[in-house]
Parts: sequence; C-alpha cells; structure tokens
Amino acid sequence: MLAGELRAAGAEVTFACAEDFAPLAETAGVEFTTLGVGRNANTGIARRTVQAEGEAGRLEEFLEATRAGAVPALLVQARHRRADMLAEPERVLAQLRAVHARRPADWYVVDQLSYAVTLALHCLDLPYVTFCPGHPSYLPAAPGALFGVPYAWPQAVRPAAADLQTLRGEAHANDVSFTALFARFIARHAPHRPIPSRAFTLCSPHAVVLNYPRLSWLPLRPEGPDYVFTGHLTPTGTLDPGPFWDSEVGRLRQAGRRLVLVALGTFLSARRDVLESVTRGILAERPDTSVIVAAGDQAEALAGLAGPRVAVAATVPQQALLRQVDAMVHHGGNNSFTECLAAGVPALVLPFSSDQFSVAHDAERSGAGLCLDPHQLDSERAGQAVSALLDAPGRGLEELRRHVRLHGPRRAAQRLTALMA
Repeated sequence: MLAGELRAAGAEVTFACAEDFAPLAETAGVEFTTLGVGRNANTGIARRTVQAEGEAGRLEEFLEATRAGAVPALLVQARHRRADMLAEPERVLAQLRAVHARRPADWYVVDQLSYAVTLALHCLDLPYVTFCPGHPSYLPAAPGALFGVPYAWPQAVRPAAADLQTLRGEAHANDVSFTALFARFIARHAPHRPIPSRAFTLCSPHAVVLNYPRLSWLPLRPEGPDYVFTGHLTPTGTLDPGPFWDSEVGRLRQAGRRLVLVALGTFLSARRDVLESVTRGILAERPDTSVIVAAGDQAEALAGLAGPRVAVAATVPQQALLRQVDAMVHHGGNNSFTECLAAGVPALVLPFSSDQFSVAHDAERSGAGLCLDPHQLDSERAGQAVSALLDAPGRGLEELRRHVRLHGPRRAAQRLTALMA
C-alpha cells in the first residue's frame, strides 16, 4: 500500500525484496528488483512456505512453545533472534551496494526488522526512512525497555515475576550481543560512520513510519526523526472479496444474522486447537451467529466444522471481509489490529508471542476489543467474550475508527515525500 501511494504522490518507486514478493510490486504498480535479506520466509501460510535449512525446525519449535505460555514463546523467539535477524550482513551490504550502483535512489524505505538492510544503509550513508511494521515499542527508547519484552501486558496475561526476569535477561543478552555485532561490522566496513549505542534503536534520523494509531500512552521513541503514524495501511475505497466470498457471506448470513471472522495469522493458524475451540464456543453461545475460519494448513483437519453456519478456508481476503463482519477473533498482529480499527470491527485478541501482548494491551485499553489468554482458553469463555463484543462493542472503537481513517497510507506517503524532499 505504501509503495503504491508513494508512486501516486509522484515518486518513482522500486520494490526491492525476495522474489516471492514480486506480485506485491505488480499490484502496487511499481518496479521490482530482487534483494534477499533473511533466511526465513513469510509468504502466506508459514508451514507451506519453502524455508531455508533449519528454519522449518525453528518454526516447529516456536509453535510448540506457544502451547507452553507467553514467556516460553518469547524466550524461544529471543533465542532464535540471534540466528535469523542479522543473517549474512556482508552479502546484504554487497547486494545493496550493487542495487544502488545499478539504480541510484534518492532515499529508501526499510522494514525496521530488516536489521541487515538498515545496517547496510547506515554503512553506505544512504538516506532512508524506517518503516516499523509492528508495535511502536519495537523501537525501544524508554529506560529499561528491551526489544522482545512487551512494554505492557493485557489483564488476562500476567507472567510471574521470575519468568519476566528470565525473559529480560535473555533480551538484555541479545541487546548487548547485537550492539557488539553492529559495532564490529561498522568498524570493519565503514569506520567513518557512527556506532549506535544500542543496535535495536538504530533507525532513520529523518523519518520513522509507524503502522499504528497515535495513542497517548505509547512508550517513548528514539529522539531525532519525525514520526509518521499511518493509523492503518488498508485501501479506503470499496473492497471486493470476489464472487466466491460474496456467495459465502450471503449463505452464512442466511443461517445467522451476525458474522464473525476468526484468523490467527500466517504462523499461528497452525494452532488448530484454538481455532476449533473459538469456533465451537461462538456456535454454542450465539445461535444467531455464523463464523468464517481462516485455518491455514489446518483447513483440511478442520473441515468437519464447516456447515450452514461455518466456512473454513486456508486463506481469506481479510481486509475485504472485515467490511462485512460484525466482530473478529485474531492473535494481536499489528495488521489485524489496525485493519479492525479502520473497519470499525471489535476484536477478541488472543496473543501468543512477539508484540502481540503489547497490541492486546492497547486494544483493551483503547476500548477496541477484549483479550483472553489463549493458553487458558476454553470454548465457553471464548464464546462469551465474542458474544459480549457483538452485544456491546467497546466505547472507544468508533472514535478510534475516525482517528485512523483520518490518516492512512495516502497521507503517510504525502508526509514522507515532503520530509524527504
């Protein structure tokens, strides 16, 4: 969305990413060039994506950790971070240098989680904008803030003090290790460039794009750049889910006047137990409600749920369907959160890992939704929570919907072109 809006704002845009994402450039109407960044891949359904050696095993280890609780999942992510967040920085530096020599750009937009690209741009002293795809706290600045430790927890998920101390220790070790890696790399490849005091805070000195609403309680951010809050990155016009889903929505509405979308994202759709528990809970609690389940590679295993009030599919056109449903159940992913806000759809958030606990806290505090702990979930509680959302959406949801829709990708692109002119 942002690339397309930058093009519409008058910029000549080239999308540089792994080959699997070339269709996104075509959709946005921009040019594409290949730039391989990391070992792991996230192209739709994680288990069906061809992964580099070792990544499939790490994915299964992570999914198993999500069954043990919040801190075990975050600890596995912290340990994997050392292996997959700064993969082959020399190769990325050489590749980016070659891309710039072949097609010089006035400035770049880089995913904040693509640390090797940020490091390469820093070493090459090329102007860039940081795009933060997750929660704003992914750029830690507040005293004691650590990447990989939620800045706040939802009421339903409150880890024990000892577990939090263990998590903070692992995150601090990563902070020290990454900062040392950055320092050695910069000293070797660009000794004239400054060394960041903390690697995880390295970002554009010009502008940082946050795909998030501007909430008054968000933690401190690094000083220096302008911060551009997009609110959401979804199209503002009519979205057509296609004839199949038009038909499915009509069929489901005949069986139940209310409609709920259940989707746990690229990786966590593998949690078949949670998808099934939520679906059965909604059906039991709300005879007037139908359900669409995005089940990833579990679609076949969950096919028995399908019926007059349930549609099960591997993937769904989420942004388009959000315009046609009454509530959503999601995992606290940043895109799902902001897409629900833009559509004015209340959400039950079931956070498992990453920044999802921070997002769940914000959804709860803002009145945009409710949160339950997926590790202690049963069908009855899930059904009751969704029923509460259907009967009385959060009081803050409409105000947030207006807020995020005043922003969006077009306004963000216009702001960026002005800042980087």
